[in-house]
Amino acid sequence: MSESTLSLRNSVRPQWWFGGMLFALHAALAWGIDTLFSRAMLLVHFGIFLIWQPVWRGERNLDSRQAFLVVIVGLLLAGWNSWWLMAVWLAVLFALIGGNVLGSEQPRQRMAALIAALYLLSMLLVWVVPHLFADQEFDTALIAMVRYALPLLPLAMIVIPVPAAGRSSSSPLAVDLFYSLLLFLLVTGLVLGSFVVKQVSHGNYPLALAQSLMVMGLVLVSLSWLWNPHTGFTGIGHLLSRYLMSLGLPFERWVKGLADLAERERDPSRFLSLALQNMCELPWVAGLSWQAAHSSGELGARSRFQAEFASQDLMLTFHTKWSLSPALLLHLKLLTQMLGHFYEAKQREEAQRMNAYTQAIYETGARLTHDVKNLLQSLRSLCAAAESSSDDEAGALQGLVKRQLPQIAQRLTVTLEKLQAPHQFSMARINATTWWESLKQRYTRGEIAFAEGPSNTDTAVPGELFDSVAENLLQNAIAKAQEHAGTRIDVAFDAASGGCLTIRDSGEAIPKPVATRLFSVPVPSRNGLGIGLYQAARQAEQAGYTLRLVSNDAGNVCFELSKTGAGSATTKAR
Repeated sequence: MSESTLSLRNSVRPQWWFGGMLFALHAALAWGIDTLFSRAMLLVHFGIFLIWQPVWRGERNLDSRQAFLVVIVGLLLAGWNSWWLMAVWLAVLFALIGGNVLGSEQPRQRMAALIAALYLLSMLLVWVVPHLFADQEFDTALIAMVRYALPLLPLAMIVIPVPAAGRSSSSPLAVDLFYSLLLFLLVTGLVLGSFVVKQVSHGNYPLALAQSLMVMGLVLVSLSWLWNPHTGFTGIGHLLSRYLMSLGLPFERWVKGLADLAERERDPSRFLSLALQNMCELPWVAGLSWQAAHSSGELGARSRFQAEFASQDLMLTFHTKWSLSPALLLHLKLLTQMLGHFYEAKQREEAQRMNAYTQAIYETGARLTHDVKNLLQSLRSLCAAAESSSDDEAGALQGLVKRQLPQIAQRLTVTLEKLQAPHQFSMARINATTWWESLKQRYTRGEIAFAEGPSNTDTAVPGELFDSVAENLLQNAIAKAQEHAGTRIDVAFDAASGGCLTIRDSGEAIPKPVATRLFSVPVPSRNGLGIGLYQAARQAEQAGYTLRLVSNDAGNVCFELSKTGAGSATTKAR
């Protein structure tokens, strides 16, 4: 529809066009359809109908097929003077107007539509249908009523003021296709039923019309009774709603297949490709193409009917075998949105897997870095002992080297095994007394005080775990002692209940924001207490132990490693 027609439509109240269309139709029918005046008025009626029509929006451009249809209808109305054609045309107009009555928001607009529908139905049953019978005779009163009384209905419709809120410049009526089709079928059935009854019974037309109305009324009452659910019957309304929701589309089956595919396939691109292949199996889909963030492609064949939909980062173009109805377009939009959400979920899963893989690499590298750091510290202690020893202490130094070097070599071997298999945790156990003596030999500093050894000499502990925890805690405590002179470090070990190691220092307390997150996430700190303790806590958890901060007071900072569920006396007292 052109911009000039749209502006003309906006400048005039919509019920005026409505009434003018009905007045032109009345002038063409009330005095017969065989004259040139009648044909001219039919053309005027059809022109006003094109301005008023609710089928195409005002700003929409008509294609060649639609324009050809408009021309054909105009030529039929102007050139074919048939009462059958007029009956069909009045039934179409009644269906278009009646299909809007339930959807009208304004009461006055609904009243105007009801008056127009009443006029069309009266004109059809009282004047047009009787002209279908060759032997029908018309009374003078009937002719006068049709010619001069029925036009009062369009006149009443024109004078009804419709508020501005009830108008729409582009589409004054929102026609419901389903209701319009039902009304058209009902009116057509009434007209044909009356015609058949009169022709068969050879009676008068009013009696045939009354009989047809009674039969149609009984049919409608029966349908209304069957519409709602009853005992043992779900109702026609439920069956019809289920059919209209499916519309021939295997929606539930496709959704179930999509969910099963999402469980089986992990790769987003392959999941998308397989889901689109399943979508191509729909009977009305000839092919489709897609464009996603990391993939694109095309399946099937192209056609002249296509529809594009977008959801998230996914763009789909459907090529169909025939033109799609609005309901199928709605279904396609829903399917595209579901597929887009599933595809986005698959992308998030892949991103999470990559983040977990990166996190595992990071944690493994950080743990090995601390192991190498502890080994380097042990080697530095041996080097310092060798540099500071005299000739008289050569025997003691040799014994220290003989004891420490095999342990360092063994720990280095374990570190290399971690590098080759980072997900495997070594559970090799060592005698508790042996491990305790080895720890005391590695740390002979003056600020470290070791308690008495374990009383139970037959107990075995996971040596790698206790080495990692003890060296992390002692290195942090030594760094604290180097910053604050006079800091004392106490180390105690109890072999009972799987082993319990306690390391206490008299330095300053750990800041509370750091202490609350010490074993859950890596925390930044210039003197440690960050990734090392986080890795040690994870390692202890894997071995069935718990690393905890027992006390965090100034002058009394105490860490404890013990079997899970078997805390020390210090922890229980706290």
